[in-house]
Formats: sequence, C-alpha cells, structure tokens
Amino acid sequence: MTTFKKTGLFIAFLIIGILNLSAQSYNTAVGLRLGTDWGLTIQQRVAKFTTVEAILQSSLGKEETSVSLLVEQHKRLISKRFNFYVGAGIQKGWSGEINSIDEGDPFGFPLIAGVEFTIKNLVLSYDFKPVINVLGGSAFDLQTGLSLRYVFWSRPRSTPIKDKFSDIKENRADKKAAKAKQKEKERKQKEREERRAERKKKLKGLFGN
Repeated sequence: MTTFKKTGLFIAFLIIGILNLSAQSYNTAVGLRLGTDWGLTIQQRVAKFTTVEAILQSSLGKEETSVSLLVEQHKRLISKRFNFYVGAGIQKGWSGEINSIDEGDPFGFPLIAGVEFTIKNLVLSYDFKPVINVLGGSAFDLQTGLSLRYVFWSRPRSTPIKDKFSDIKENRADKKAAKAKQKEKERKQKEREERRAERKKKLKGLFGN
C-alpha cells in the first residue's frame, strides 16, 4: 500500500471516528456542495462555536477527487442564525490526469473562510477554500463553494446554570412552605384537642356537683 493510499485511509477513519465520538452530543448536518468542485459535505459541531467538516468532492475542471477534513471556528455576525467562520485542515486528492503520473496525487493543507445562514433545519453557506499542496498537483489551488446541509441530529438543550440555581431555590422554598404548613396544622390540631379536653372537664365538674 502506497503512502498516499495510507493517508487517504487515515483521513477516512479519522472522519468516521469523529462522527462516532460526537454524534450523540452535538449537531450533525449533511448536504451537497456546489461550485468549482461538487460533492458531499458533513459538518459536526464539537464545541459551542467549533465544527469539524469533512468534504468529499470532485473537480469540474479536471479529473481529480479529494477528501478534506477541516476544523472551523464560528463567529456571530447579526444573530445566532447568521455567522462567519474560518478554519484549516488537511486534504488528500486522487488525480486521473496524465501529469499526475510524474507529479503524484496531491496532498496539502486547505484554509477556509465563509458565511453561514441557518433556517430551521437547513444550513446554507458560501465559502472560499484555498489549498496549498506540499505533494503532487499544483502548488496552489483556489476553490469556492455553495453548500446546503440538513441538520439530522440536534444536540439537546442544556439547562442554563442560572435556571438550575432558580430551580434549587424554588425547591427549598416549597419545602420550607410545606414544613410551615405542617406545623400550623399540628398547632391547630393541638388547640382543638385542648379545647375538647377543657369542655369534658367542665361537663364532668357540672354533673359531679
């Protein structure tokens, strides 16, 4: 097995591993990417403002297929539904062109910058993705793409710390109120019993005379 094939398998297993580790806790979006290249894109949220994106694409201008793995950092622009993101990663390509026999299949480091808009379960984004190849292919390649993804798995909303403290305070207040109510009930019961005993005592004294 050649070094390039090993690299490709490593990237594939790494993508699968990331998805398996984080699929139960974070958002997963899958969709299509169209532009200078076309293909599939999988985006996985691994932190509040961080995603990992895997892109499998085929070039429209040349006989080349590639796999990219990128880590992206997001920043809100107008609202939480519209944001800007930047990132970087690794990319492995397989070329079917004649020149690739001498140059070898490309391997390099892509950068990415784009904007993203979310509507319910749909994520629409447009990005620039330049690639610096250190092995094979051209030394520099600029790609652009429009991606449409569907959110298949949404992470559960966690209860804010402030709300948790509020719940604790409310529970304590409820317990305190219930305890006070019980004491009041016991006090009234005791007073009724004392009055009943007093009446019995008076009746006993009256009939005794």
